[in-house]
This record gives sequence, structure tokens and C-alpha cells, in this order.
Amino acid sequence: MPKSSSLSPSARQFALQAAAAILVLSLAWPYYGWQLAALPWAETSYAIGCVAFALATLSRQPWWWRLMHLLFLPAVWFTHRLQIDPAWFLAAFIFLLLVYRGALSGQVPLYFSNRETVASLAELVERRAAGRACRFADLGAGIGSTVIALADRVPQLFCTGVENAPLTWLAGRLLAVGRGNLCWQWEDLWQLDLGEHDVVYAFLSPAPMPALWEKVQREMRPGSLFVSNSFPVPGVVPDAVIEVPCRPARPLYCYEIASR
Repeated sequence: MPKSSSLSPSARQFALQAAAAILVLSLAWPYYGWQLAALPWAETSYAIGCVAFALATLSRQPWWWRLMHLLFLPAVWFTHRLQIDPAWFLAAFIFLLLVYRGALSGQVPLYFSNRETVASLAELVERRAAGRACRFADLGAGIGSTVIALADRVPQLFCTGVENAPLTWLAGRLLAVGRGNLCWQWEDLWQLDLGEHDVVYAFLSPAPMPALWEKVQREMRPGSLFVSNSFPVPGVVPDAVIEVPCRPARPLYCYEIASR
């Protein structure tokens, strides 16, 4: 039986780009060395990009990875030609780290929920609350585009927003000021006790869903609800799917926690 690749998605893409560079340079260096000529780095970067694109196509990578492979080395060469002060790259790296820390540590990019999603969630929690207090947690809350709007729309809902990227947490903290039914926390979502909440919402990525589902099953109380925006739990049939009227499609996958 053939073994599946043990490489992570990012390592696989790095390997494709490295293979393209090795292939092109292994041909270009001997040729230009024999001619006693300098290697034309601009043309070489274009060639590496084209070979990387071909390898990504042959290995059936998604279209955005193919495009990134095609443009990566030419973009590096173009940026080098601009002679930008390295301090700007350091500043850009620090800024991206402060905003997109979740993408680096847990393959969780920064998403913003739209108004249609908030409206669908509000209807869902209002039905479950039925006039009584209800506790809602947003895992990876970003700047609070979901949890702040829900706290405003459903007064009987006590909301907790969890975010661990410093700048996005700070933006959400400022936007959340003055709301007595909202707790805004700078915390790793893996450290939050889910058992305290009636509804737990996540808009993450496919990568952490299996581990998150294990945490949900381990900690959430029977009768509580886990809702995942756009990304279903692999291999688990949801109890309900709410089709949010928006484009692109953002279905809400709902999982009722069964008795243990």
C-alpha cells in the first residue's frame, strides 16, 4: 500500500520551489561557467518560476499555489533591484507577525465574518437561548467582527472573544469597550475551557479542525452546540447546516454535543 506524504502543505510547496531552483541552476551554472559568463539572474529567476509552475501543475496543486510558484522568484529579483532598506522588511515582518500570529502558529488566517453570517448566528443563539441567559465563545475572534455584533444584537447573550495576535486583539479590545455582556480575552484558543459555554463558534481553517473537534468533545457539555464557519469537521456529519445567504458561500456547520 503506498504511503501518504508526511510533508506538511507548506513544506511540500517549499520542496517544489527548491526542486525547480536546483533543476534550473544545475543546468545554468555549468553552461555559463563554460562560457566564462556571469549568470543572468533575471532570466534565471523567470526560468525557475516557470519550472516551479510546471511542477506545481503536474503535482495538481491548487491554482493559487501555481501562481505563487510562478511569481515568487521573479518577485524576489524585482524586489532586490529596488534596493529597499532591509529595515523596512524587518518592520513589515514584525507587523505581519503581530496581525497574523495565528497563521504562523496554527495555520489559522485572519478572517472577517460578514453581516449575513452575524444575522444567521444571532437567529441561532436567540432560538437556543429562548429568553434566558446564554454563553457564547468565539475562538480566534480577530477584531471582533462577529462577537461584538452579536453582543449588541442579543442582549441576553454573554459573549467571550478569544484572540492571541497582539494587534488584532488590541483593535478588538478598543472596539469592545462599553459592552457589559462581552469579555474580550488575549488567550490561546487551546487554553480556553469550552465547558463554560453553551455555543462555541470558530472560523479557522481546515488544518486545526480535527484537533479542535477532540477538544470540543472532551470539554463541551452535553446539549451545547459547536458551530464552524465554512470548514466542517472531517469525517463527522453535522447535525445541521445553515446556508448563509452570501457570496462566497459561508455555510455554518452545527454539531450538537451528545451525552457521554
